[in-house]
Amino acid sequence: MRVVAKIGTASVTDDDGMIDSSAIAKLCDEVAALRAEGHDVVVVSSGAVAAGVAALGMAERPTDMTTLQAVSAAGQSRLVQAYDIELARHGLVGAQLLVDSMDFVGRVQYLHLRTTLERLLELGCVPIVNENDAIANDELRYGDNDRIAALIANSVRADVLVLLTDMDGVFTSDPRRDPSATLVPLVRADDPLLAISAESGGSGRGSGGMASKLTAARMASWSGVRGVIARAARRGVLAGAVSDELVGTTFEAHPRGLSARKLWIAFAAEVAGSVDVDAGARRAVTEHGGSLLPAGVVGVRGTFEPGDVIDLRGPDGEVFARGLTSLDSASVGEVRGRRTSDLPPGTHHEVIHRDGLVVLSRPSLPS
Repeated sequence: MRVVAKIGTASVTDDDGMIDSSAIAKLCDEVAALRAEGHDVVVVSSGAVAAGVAALGMAERPTDMTTLQAVSAAGQSRLVQAYDIELARHGLVGAQLLVDSMDFVGRVQYLHLRTTLERLLELGCVPIVNENDAIANDELRYGDNDRIAALIANSVRADVLVLLTDMDGVFTSDPRRDPSATLVPLVRADDPLLAISAESGGSGRGSGGMASKLTAARMASWSGVRGVIARAARRGVLAGAVSDELVGTTFEAHPRGLSARKLWIAFAAEVAGSVDVDAGARRAVTEHGGSLLPAGVVGVRGTFEPGDVIDLRGPDGEVFARGLTSLDSASVGEVRGRRTSDLPPGTHHEVIHRDGLVVLSRPSLPS
């Protein structure tokens, strides 16, 4: 079995933001146990920024991008060193791999990433993945590596994605505020995509929270990977997740899967604007897997350029799909409502081609 285990900042650092060697030792012990049983394991680990803050003696986590990126560089080496030390106790070799959003969007770069991961696993390494915070333009936007982990799980064709956190799983409400809150043990694959929500706040040492983990679990499900959200400190949590025991909240894998590119469009991309479409266009997109044509557009919101991700809104104003636009906002405004035969020469016939479009408003996946 192939496993991707993501651990958050709050679970690898102490209250002062220092790397918690005992927490990393515990995780590496469990990784080694899985490896001894013949499983492949990829670890996605947050904690570089927090480790850098502590190493540099800062009183609190900085908020400006330049300092955050610089601090992450100071912390990343210390984070990986901690993994190397603990993995070495089991005769395992850690391999640092830093990624950013473009590694999942461009086909060539995506294949390079997948090839590297596959070769590392063949060599017997344990890849330690983190977002390349020091140079990534969208640092922290992914949600503390949760969505990165889901994209990695898609890339290596994982069987299970385990999102390790400081909570026992997903609850009916916040158990820190509501004593009657109960654990949700299982989320079915046919649940509506956006049916479950959670507050985005986390420990304060990271950038994610339960909301980003829910998104990542949904991404995993939609790419055909079983997802588990569980407490990092739980004994045997990885082995339990692999054997499908109740160790937290499990998200069933959907029988059909989205590509990494479409997962990025649906979940991880910054939305630049939106278009309003008529009922016919909505049916064409959601029921027939069609492209969005200018004839179906009735309005434009925001300013965007070709290649940007935009939302599609139906007659009720609700977002039902998302995709990569072929036209800028001004051009869409000029050609909206026009039939293909009436478009100016050289104009794209599709506002969004179906290959770059993802339907969000129904549980069944587009073709």
